[in-house]
Amino acid sequence: MKADKLYLVGFMGAGKTTVARAMGRATGWRVEDIDERIEARERRSIAAIFAQYGEPYFRQLERQALSELLPERHTIIATGGGTFVEADNRALMLADGAVAWLDLPLSRVIERIPADGRRPLAADRARLDQLYARRQLAYAQAHIRIDATRPVPEVVEQLMAWLEY
Repeated sequence: MKADKLYLVGFMGAGKTTVARAMGRATGWRVEDIDERIEARERRSIAAIFAQYGEPYFRQLERQALSELLPERHTIIATGGGTFVEADNRALMLADGAVAWLDLPLSRVIERIPADGRRPLAADRARLDQLYARRQLAYAQAHIRIDATRPVPEVVEQLMAWLEY
């Protein structure tokens, strides 16, 4: 797939930010992280935004950040875990660039997520299981599914071959 923009989607802990940075080094493209962008603008953590204003407010900030990035080219965007789940966001991303789903089994996600409260939607294990199952349906609509259990260099190599870079 020839594209001049790559969106990385997937569940929290799947490695979107890590892979985006590695892809940026390999391609020379700009790297943007939607969650980091929101935290910088709001001057508070995602957890603090959720606690103070709730998830709907956060999703609004997420949509705004995504909209601001639409004109950018030669850019790799690490999305938040829920960004691609929103139908409007998903349609924008699928039309604007290549969308790769970094798929990681829930057991591996749980190993990677710190238990320090930085992931507000991961606080309750039963809810986390349900959230994971619901989001898989949205992620499956990405242009390609990548096995995120593989080492980052292999993931980058697979993505670069797919993008014909």
